[in-house]
Amino acid sequence: MTSPLPDPPPQAGEGRVGVALHGWLIVDKPAGMTSARVVALVKRSAGAAKVGHAGTLDPLATGILPLALGEATKTVQFASGGRKRYRFRVRWGVATDTDDREGAVVAETAARPDSAAVAAALPRFTGTVLQRPPAYSAIKVAGRRAYALARAGAPPELPARAVEIAELALLGMPEPDHAEFTALVGDGTYIRSLARDLAAALGTLGHIAELRRTSVGRFTEAQAISLDSAVALGHNLAASEHLLPIETALDDIPALAVTAAEAARLRHGQRVPVGERPLRQQIDEGTLVGVRHGRLVVALARIEAGNLRPVRIINR
Repeated sequence: MTSPLPDPPPQAGEGRVGVALHGWLIVDKPAGMTSARVVALVKRSAGAAKVGHAGTLDPLATGILPLALGEATKTVQFASGGRKRYRFRVRWGVATDTDDREGAVVAETAARPDSAAVAAALPRFTGTVLQRPPAYSAIKVAGRRAYALARAGAPPELPARAVEIAELALLGMPEPDHAEFTALVGDGTYIRSLARDLAAALGTLGHIAELRRTSVGRFTEAQAISLDSAVALGHNLAASEHLLPIETALDDIPALAVTAAEAARLRHGQRVPVGERPLRQQIDEGTLVGVRHGRLVVALARIEAGNLRPVRIINR
């Protein structure tokens, strides 16, 4: 496990009002660090006013953690709601209280599945399936996080819920105790739960030994930068090729163009008639659209009664 990064050294001008940074930074999160810690390090080093992330990664996990800076935080839902791809290794025969290798061992068995049995079981875990989240998760129970209850000795029995597993494939079994997989899943799917449930279906126990996220929606490893490099860029992040446009997260929602005058009206919270704009006939009433002036999104708006009603204004 890697050691957490120390706080970045103070940068020139640190302590001033946040720098006007707007866009997406795709960080390759190292193991042994929380997603919140990654956010804090980048926010401080870059001097950004606002930083959020699209999809929490467990401390154990590595891989793609999209960070939204400035006005991009208004588009997080479109990135975090997209499908996510993972590579992971399951350890057979051992159950832990967290469903990953960092937890305490709670049960063991000598049973080990072979590759044929594993491959035969995968279709049962593909499509829309019911999944019970891990007790050590951020889900709220009566106003408290499930992991806080679990740490206090009262792990909650969370109800199962429907999740989407679009793809699930066995990559190999290097030896009897471990198997490696790849999965493409919808929002809210827990890979720890998938490993636990797959093991149970195979007549054994299991937990996540390694986990790496390789994509989040349209964001991929090819766009990622190491956390060390991101922190080193500091206030130079705005001028780097690593800060992606806000629009990157909005490629999958409909777009409508407006004039400069209409953009100004939307920015003041006023509605704008939709009229007969290109693509209008393909967009249903109630749809959320990205309103663009030129190449830039100026607002997220909903089509209501023939008008564009601004929902989120993008200021930059």
